Amino acid sequence: MRQIPVDTSAATVMVAQPAQAKMRDKRNGVIATDAESGAPLVTVDVLFVMNGNAEVISVTVAEPDVSGELTMGTPVALTGLVARPWENEFNGQKRHGISFRAAAVTSLAAAPAKPKAA
Repeated sequence: MRQIPVDTSAATVMVAQPAQAKMRDKRNGVIATDAESGAPLVTVDVLFVMNGNAEVISVTVAEPDVSGELTMGTPVALTGLVARPWENEFNGQKRHGISFRAAAVTSLAAAPAKPKAA
């Protein structure tokens, strides 16, 4: 399967929707897992802003590779982001699109200051 690396260095990326389990089978509640590590997969919807254009994309990542608190509006770094074109046919209808996968999603928000002991 071909993968296209995505350069995020000139983009502003922030969480639009926090991480949610990626379902392999919604009817039976089966969560998708990473083929190599077996770790559960999650999707994080992010607002990707570059050159005055903004778009919300869903990024799939292994759950252990999500670091920091990801609440709406949190700036994040997407490590190893790749785009994967896909196409399938279901009931005689062709569908196609682009899916996004990252090696890691990391919060760029400063950690809250801890109060000093008196």
